[in-house]
Amino acid sequence: MGELFRSEEMTLAQLFLQSEAAYCCLNPDVNVFQRKFVNEVRRCEEMDRKLRFVEKEIKKANLAILDTGENPEVPFPRDMIDLEATFEKLENELKEINTNQEALKKNFLELTELKHILRRTQQFLYNSHVHLCSVGEPDFHLLQRLLNTYISGVSLSCQRFVAGVIGRERIPTFERMLWRVCRGNVFLRQADIEDPLEDPTTGDQVNKSVFIIFFQGDQLKNRVKKICEGFRATLYPYPDTPQERKEMLAGVNARIDDLQMVLNQTEDHRQRVLQAAAKTVRVWFIKVRKMKAIYHTLNLCNIDVTQKCLIAEVWCPLSDMDSIQFALRRGTEKSGSTVPSILNSMQTKQTPPTYNKTNKFTSGFQNIVDAYGIGSYREINPAPYTIITFPFLFAVMFGDLGHGALMTSAALYLVLRESRLMIFTMVFAGRYIILLMGIFSMYTGLIYNDCFSKALNIFGSGWSVRPMFGERGANWSFTTLSENHVLQLDPAVDGVFKGPYPIGIDPIWSISVNKLTFLNSFKMKMSVILGVIHMLFGVSLSLFNHLYFKKPLNIYLGFIPEIVFMSCLFGYLVILIFFKWVSFDARTSKDAPSLLIAFINMFLFQYSDPSNKPLYRGQVRDTDSLKTQRFGFSECIKITVLVLSSDGSTDISGDDCLGVCSLYVNLLPPHVARAVMSSSVYQQFNFTDVAVHQAIHTIEYCLGCISNTASYLRLWALSLAHAQLSEVLWSMVMRIGLSSRSFGGFILLVFIFFFFAVLTVAILLIMEGLSAFLHALRLHW
Repeated sequence: MGELFRSEEMTLAQLFLQSEAAYCCLNPDVNVFQRKFVNEVRRCEEMDRKLRFVEKEIKKANLAILDTGENPEVPFPRDMIDLEATFEKLENELKEINTNQEALKKNFLELTELKHILRRTQQFLYNSHVHLCSVGEPDFHLLQRLLNTYISGVSLSCQRFVAGVIGRERIPTFERMLWRVCRGNVFLRQADIEDPLEDPTTGDQVNKSVFIIFFQGDQLKNRVKKICEGFRATLYPYPDTPQERKEMLAGVNARIDDLQMVLNQTEDHRQRVLQAAAKTVRVWFIKVRKMKAIYHTLNLCNIDVTQKCLIAEVWCPLSDMDSIQFALRRGTEKSGSTVPSILNSMQTKQTPPTYNKTNKFTSGFQNIVDAYGIGSYREINPAPYTIITFPFLFAVMFGDLGHGALMTSAALYLVLRESRLMIFTMVFAGRYIILLMGIFSMYTGLIYNDCFSKALNIFGSGWSVRPMFGERGANWSFTTLSENHVLQLDPAVDGVFKGPYPIGIDPIWSISVNKLTFLNSFKMKMSVILGVIHMLFGVSLSLFNHLYFKKPLNIYLGFIPEIVFMSCLFGYLVILIFFKWVSFDARTSKDAPSLLIAFINMFLFQYSDPSNKPLYRGQVRDTDSLKTQRFGFSECIKITVLVLSSDGSTDISGDDCLGVCSLYVNLLPPHVARAVMSSSVYQQFNFTDVAVHQAIHTIEYCLGCISNTASYLRLWALSLAHAQLSEVLWSMVMRIGLSSRSFGGFILLVFIFFFFAVLTVAILLIMEGLSAFLHALRLHW
């Protein structure tokens, strides 16, 4: 775990790879036309495309892709031809099956529609109650005679009807269009096909209807056909005589039976092919993508003049040099090459890249840090500390024992089944972050004594109310308790307050009317304490960077002023908070001074405010000496005018630096001051640039300390919002289901609880959890 606390030490190395061993064993400036393995990359992309097609067909067939967890080795270059042939054969076979199956389904659909047309129209023709779509038109009697002639079985010399199939949803519009265009001189009969038909192209189920239209004249015939074509209706040939229709129906039924048998056999063959592919498609994907990654990396190498060697410059961790050498030897042995590959370290003045080793647990927290910015080379890595601070600050805002347990359970499911779940999403990648956030939320929920907005009375309340005569406690009778909705417990009365609750907040606060007043004061002070500690810890980490890079001036002129400034102001405020907590009890708490007023008076140098008494004797100035508060604030003012940081890139001369830092140098011990003044870093100093830069930095740091401390109050605000939202959800939803005591109330409670659970997950877990996550992220950034 030592490599987590600081970025890896990197070295620049030159890599010589023999062409025959390069694949089995890197500079981005190589021109695309000079890359040697472009064709191989394209071949890998083509194989990947074919595998995606096979995968799509497998999913379309609702088959599961077998995942054994196998991680196959990279195939040799000579194996690429075999893989290409296998994928080509598989793709062609599936395409041929799909084409034949689509043609068979299209033919099957046409025969099925024709079968329904022959059956339905036969009923139309022999139905005595003929429905005319237009009545009262001029040619009505002529059309009626035409229809009666057809029903009588006499064959017409010229077909004056069309029959077909149309989508069911288009029937009303289709009928109105026929009536308007043909001016009512047509007969339309239609009937729905009960079973939906499968579209051979899309595979969707479609509802259709059968229709037959009678008309007279070629002009109407052309109009009817154009309307049918516009509405995408399918027209079919229809015999004139009943005998011909009967013979056609028999032939259609026989062809349908034969087609159904062929379709079943085709589908069985397709399933066998896809089932065999589903067993190995995941392994094929891994092999192809590994090959593509290797060829893509080899394309980044330079080629020497002999065309027999690849040359690459790589940054690699010093700790991994041995494993790289071993990989090169193994690649040489596998390829059968007689010339070994070479890895040589190089001396360079370039700044190495920052590389932090991670694993599946730490990668999520490292991404949180890197999302804001990647640190400089060999700087302290904040990610290990973020593993604790990030879920803890989240839990301060999200503290609820019940919600934390739900979040922990969901994260545990993802963690325990991570080898089986192929969910490459942001939530799955942050499963360990969610797990720690849930565990810490359970802890803070126990401290807040909050579980789904309800307090848990585990150890018994520390407050005692005993209305029985002869016992110590609040001297209340049962009448007093029944007639008063609000009663106040006085902790100064003996026997009322038995002692503090063993852990967390006493459950009696959950039923008190001044609950928010108490929790607001507690959580606001807690937020300030956590914020100041977090900021002081962050500033303290810079000391380790200054020590590692051997920059003593950054310690004297940067770290110490920063830590003193923050400690004298906000560290002092934290001390006052703890001092007030331990210095005042139940009897003296009403006389406790306000911390806010005391802090404002400190800035105004006002030490005789009659409305706010001092917290301790040395807080104000007396006639003998300068006491703690005035001394701390005065020294803080001195520090703010000093150079708060030195980035090491600015050269400073002794005379000008003495003028800038005279106040601060006077505060240093003599031997330290001499070391500062004689340092070589003080040569070639530009006073104007440094003065402007450090003035801006000083103002930024001072204002940042104030604004960042105020930003940590969001811990209090979001914790209050989460608790109140949870309480509102319980009182407005669950209380309705729990109010009834009948059996009907039990049935109602089931539905109410379902509604309560959905809202809890959607609002309190997802929305509130995301809000607390983003605010914790902002506080770390």
